[in-house]
Amino acid sequence: MSLHASPTCFSGTTSTPEVAIVGAGVIGLGIGWCLAKSGCSVAIFERGEAGRGASWAAAGMLAAGLEAEPGEKALLALNLESQRRWPAFRQQVEAAAGFDIGYRNEGSLRIALNRDDVEKLRFDYEFQIECGINLQWLNGIEARQLEAHLCPGVQAATFSPNDHQVDSRRLTAALKAAFQGQGGQLHETTAVSAVDVVDGTCRGVVVGDDVHGADIVVWATGPWAHDPDVLPPAALPPVRPIKGQMLSLQMNPKMPLLNHVLRAPKAYLVPRHDGRLIIGATVEEAGFDDRLTAGGLLTLLEGAWQALPSVEDMPIDESWVGFRPGSRDDAPILGPSTVDGLLLANGHHRHGILLTPLTSEAISQLILTGHPPDCIKEFSPQRFRKMKEAMS
Repeated sequence: MSLHASPTCFSGTTSTPEVAIVGAGVIGLGIGWCLAKSGCSVAIFERGEAGRGASWAAAGMLAAGLEAEPGEKALLALNLESQRRWPAFRQQVEAAAGFDIGYRNEGSLRIALNRDDVEKLRFDYEFQIECGINLQWLNGIEARQLEAHLCPGVQAATFSPNDHQVDSRRLTAALKAAFQGQGGQLHETTAVSAVDVVDGTCRGVVVGDDVHGADIVVWATGPWAHDPDVLPPAALPPVRPIKGQMLSLQMNPKMPLLNHVLRAPKAYLVPRHDGRLIIGATVEEAGFDDRLTAGGLLTLLEGAWQALPSVEDMPIDESWVGFRPGSRDDAPILGPSTVDGLLLANGHHRHGILLTPLTSEAISQLILTGHPPDCIKEFSPQRFRKMKEAMS
């Protein structure tokens, strides 16, 4: 599908399109900020409070390297490209917002605690090395030299110096400030009841009894993307919520128990500058069930304790449930829908924070020029139609 004929705001034109974005997580706010910087008129609509959905729940790991898996080479290329953009993106966001976003670049560590873990770690390490990822193989002693509080029985580890982290909550607040500082209009607690489609072309969004006209509408609603009450049936993206239970413990920020992001066999641990230690996350196909469970929290605490035994003495600071936006093939959905003028920016699964710079810039470029950048062409919504045709 093409974008419908409308003015564009790339260099050399005098008019700018009006853009409506539905969803004020990091993806919606990031796209809105990029467009506002380019001179576009942008309004973002969020049914709740900005950034309090999937973005609020995320651990903020920028883990293109250690999370690379066989069968996901196209996604790996996308993740690595966005990871490369993160340092510059961080500087721009912090300068626009006026405060830091908790970016940390110590790197990430993945450990093996028994023989089976070592075999799995070695298999993934060899694949990741073949993909050109910068990794170091460590024995147990070397791993404990990096993190002294690791379990004494740790057998091996891989270290990724390029896998960093960011405080997702501070990032969301910064993008909100940057967007509004650039003149963007943010409508919180404002639900969109329908996308306004006239003769097959999207003309804006319906809010209450009013139509907010727009040349382009961007649907960036995360795990809530598949909404048949709002979108035309043909434009519904194959996105579902994937539940994740998480919790945080409180370390002494002056003497932290952990300094690197740590990926253990049954949990990951992410240290923050303020002393919080994020532990996550379960992976559950449970719809929008937002209840914490004893089994879920037990699994996380046991996994953290096996890797870092001293966590047993740390107080619990917070626990919560988040929902990842998972697509049918666990890759993002980026580009024009089957309705002219309606763009999708959804399905980022566990990579939403990592892919924020690239998604923001790529969708903005698509709107500004009418052409998708090469890096997102494989992730067009049209791939699902082609899959269906191939199977029929």
